[in-house]
Amino acid sequence: MSTLSVTLLQSTLTWEDKLANLNAFEEKIKGLKGKTQLVVLPEMFSTGFSMKPKELAEEMSGESVAWMKRVAAENQLILTGSLIIKEAEQYFNRLIWMLPNGQLGMYDKRHLFGYAGEDQHYAAGTKRLIASVNGWKINLQVCYDLRFPVWARQQLQEEGPEYDLLVYVANWPERRRTAWMTLLQARAIENQCYVIGVNRVGNDGNQIYHSGDSMVIDPMGEILFTERDHEVAHTVVLDMELLQQVRSSLPFLKDADGFIITS
Repeated sequence: MSTLSVTLLQSTLTWEDKLANLNAFEEKIKGLKGKTQLVVLPEMFSTGFSMKPKELAEEMSGESVAWMKRVAAENQLILTGSLIIKEAEQYFNRLIWMLPNGQLGMYDKRHLFGYAGEDQHYAAGTKRLIASVNGWKINLQVCYDLRFPVWARQQLQEEGPEYDLLVYVANWPERRRTAWMTLLQARAIENQCYVIGVNRVGNDGNQIYHSGDSMVIDPMGEILFTERDHEVAHTVVLDMELLQQVRSSLPFLKDADGFIITS
């Protein structure tokens, strides 16, 4: 398929109230106009960016993953966002990639935000997740990962680039919005891919304000969509033909440095 429709749900989050957040997102998804293949929720969408995993974490058999499974099936779409998950006596900021048939993929946030103490409460992931949808390859990452370009860096394989779309789910504060917006554009340019960043809006439980600034960026770094300060459900249709034209007319990736991530 030459196109991919993706819906960004930029939303406020009710602090540490799973039921309120799940209900609110379900209403937003039910209210979407037109067909979409993928809905992207923010980081820790059921709780906000909380450092209380002992109180809020669920296992993979818990209510929030079950909610994702049900909502994806009922609406016949892919649903992604991150949750606080407990596994083997550790806590993870885990992105879930939920298919409408109930199959799922997982990515545990690699770069933990030490400035807020995330590294004191959560375990870091070690493996990337690149999902596939109708011929599109999608690299899924979480918030602070954005500051570390090597983790997202495209590598050429025999069949071509590793991925076509890079997605970041986030709780990124307004006070650092310039970094958020600039780095999203940089990732698109350097990796010759589409980039989508989905952030929350409003104050969290620590009275830190989030301006949203969710974005869709094309492979040349052009901003196709952004929204500040307001809740929004925005659907964009990405064009594989445009992506391939950029890569063929400007074949910069073939000149990139090879590397291996060792830890």
